[in-house]
Amino acid sequence: MDTHSWWQKIEARSNELLEQLKSILHEGNVRRVVVKQHDRTVAEFPLSVGVVGAVAAPILAAVGAVVALLADCSLEVERTGDPPASAAGGTQPGPPR
Repeated sequence: MDTHSWWQKIEARSNELLEQLKSILHEGNVRRVVVKQHDRTVAEFPLSVGVVGAVAAPILAAVGAVVALLADCSLEVERTGDPPASAAGGTQPGPPR
């Protein structure tokens, strides 16, 4: 089992955030999703690696509800495996600050 993890920060409008999160969840290498407003953690969703399809739907609905209520929010996604070289600028090796 691969134990490397890295963080990806996503900043966009609410609909764009949800579309990007949906795409990331379908990749199946997500451990945790953190919703932040500025530097404050608003919600955190732990996930099993490999969550896809119908199991991810309640998570997307919950994140969507939180994002819809907040202005200026971002998602931080903990992923497993090695970060892609193209995403290295938007990733960090440790937990979000």
